[in-house]
Amino acid sequence: MASTLLPARPQVYAALESSPSTSTEPALALALLQLKSQSVNPEHTLTTTFPPPTTPPRRPFLLRALTLTTLGLVLTTTTFLMAASPALPSLPSLLFPPSTPPAYYPPDALSASINTHLLTHPLAVSLRANPAFTESRPHMHIPAAMRAHSLTAGTLAGPGRLVVPPIAFLEQGGKSIVCFFYLGEDLCGYPGVVHGGLLATILDEGLARCCFPALQHGVGVTASLKIEYRRPVAAGGYVVLRAWTRKVEGRKAWVEGRLEELGEEGEGEVLAEAEALFVEPRQAKAMARLYPAGKAAGA
Repeated sequence: MASTLLPARPQVYAALESSPSTSTEPALALALLQLKSQSVNPEHTLTTTFPPPTTPPRRPFLLRALTLTTLGLVLTTTTFLMAASPALPSLPSLLFPPSTPPAYYPPDALSASINTHLLTHPLAVSLRANPAFTESRPHMHIPAAMRAHSLTAGTLAGPGRLVVPPIAFLEQGGKSIVCFFYLGEDLCGYPGVVHGGLLATILDEGLARCCFPALQHGVGVTASLKIEYRRPVAAGGYVVLRAWTRKVEGRKAWVEGRLEELGEEGEGEVLAEAEALFVEPRQAKAMARLYPAGKAAGA
């Protein structure tokens, strides 16, 4: 109980005594008489009592922790769903990938002519007859909903660019790879010359597909890529990529490769050469569901 002591004011008595006791002020005179009769001590103190402050009851610690945890889970889930919404249509194809990728059907006469030239080229025919190699179209292994967001399989694919999906022949165990491309007229840096950045992208992807099957989980990222450009690449022509896995140590793989003109018999001028180091990320085991070893390499 909290108390506050209020001292009596002697001035009150002095004021009362100095006031005239007349018939016109009977109440004031009466009050003065009552105070004198009670012999009130001027030093007497008056005590006023206030109730103690009240504090709201605190919720149990476990209840507060549960509330904060639930709020955090709701916010995290909401953020994840908003960020992953573009990929949600492709979720079924990621969880239940088809056993074989969809076939490619050329949409027009030009695409059909280019496709036929790649499929029937003598080098492609000889690789198809070699049991050590497996033929595939890597871009067709990407689910359709995700393909639109892929640089090479979506953005750079189509008329005037990568007109038809590249054809790849992968040697068992990721020892080597041979890929066939047609580079359209809309992939230029200088007029009529294919952009060097596109050639770097093709080399990066091709060398990666070569070594992925040699890594434990079939997934890797580019740690370094060195390119030497030998000569300009004319737009509207055919090129072939050749690559070899030179060494594998644990999570690391070293690969060499080159781009060549696709001559009539397969041998042509060297356009660019590359060396690369790929490293399997530590979370590769979890990523293998999205990028199985064979599909990541296009096999």
